[in-house]
Amino acid sequence: MNKKSFVISGGGTGGHIYPAIAIADALKEKYPDANFLFVGASDRMEMQKVPKAGYAIEGLWISGIQRKLSLKNLLLPFKLLSSLWRSFRIIKKQQPTIAIGTGGFASAALLKMAGWMNVPTLIQEQNSFPGITNKLLAGNAKKICVAYPGLERFFSKEKVVLTGNPIRRDILNERISSAEAAHYFGLKEATKTILVLGGSLGAKAINELIAAKVDFFKANNVQVLWQCGELYFERFKHLATDTLKVVAYIDRMDLAYSLANCIISRAGASSVSELAVVGKPVLFIPSPYVAEDHQTKNAQAIVNAEAAFMLKQDVLATEFENTIVMLLNDSKLIEKLSVNFKSLAKPEATKDIVAEIEELIKD
Repeated sequence: MNKKSFVISGGGTGGHIYPAIAIADALKEKYPDANFLFVGASDRMEMQKVPKAGYAIEGLWISGIQRKLSLKNLLLPFKLLSSLWRSFRIIKKQQPTIAIGTGGFASAALLKMAGWMNVPTLIQEQNSFPGITNKLLAGNAKKICVAYPGLERFFSKEKVVLTGNPIRRDILNERISSAEAAHYFGLKEATKTILVLGGSLGAKAINELIAAKVDFFKANNVQVLWQCGELYFERFKHLATDTLKVVAYIDRMDLAYSLANCIISRAGASSVSELAVVGKPVLFIPSPYVAEDHQTKNAQAIVNAEAAFMLKQDVLATEFENTIVMLLNDSKLIEKLSVNFKSLAKPEATKDIVAEIEELIKD
């Protein structure tokens, strides 16, 4: 068997990075002697997260189109040419067995060049509505692994495989006790806990909501583990108390999920997939600012299955408190949501994606 070489690209947000790392980890178990190289955008968070996971990464000078009128858009053609040329050099040097993309602008340059150089490509689409990158790459892709049914309306039916989204291995660890989790975060084991997630960088609307509801949480004897994001930590850290833990980022999500009685979250695809495995009551507050409003579509699919609640940002002021009280105290509702959400989970997604990769690269 020839030694395998995998080039993997996905970045910009944790929703692209963590699936890429999960796939790499599973491939490494299958091919421990293989070469692995990640390719990302040189100024985005993958440049820190990927090395922390134990993999080498090369950065491209690439970014997306600014939705507002901006001089930065004038640089886009130069960035694209630079990224394609660098991708060419990376592929020529690495001689990858396959190129794998999980979304983000860096993966567009890398996988497009890989296709031109006759390297087989596989893309993984996390959302119920595909991003522009994967739409552009679909023509050359050998396989397209998706998390939601019905994406044949965007991609060639013969390429699409319904696998689900890769889940970080630590999330699948069910042996963690709530006592261990409470000790880790400096919170109380016996007190009802709300976990607040706004994405790795943070969500302004969610953060402002939590800041405005400090007295509500206190009055209801609820403690809060609040990941406010790296962009907002300095603004909100002064609100921390013994029962309100404010952190920029949570590295041990397995512990956070174990401690939570209820979770408030954006509705990025990777978050939705993880939360299905966790099976706790969830209030989704989708971002209205993402392409094609795909977070609302992601959340609505779960709400339609009676597996979670969703509130749009414009009704938070009037409906948030009653919703949270129900999610914390209505035992029949909590049980129904848990059962329904777990029925949607695909904990074997990473293994199924790796099986598709193996099929493409078998000697």
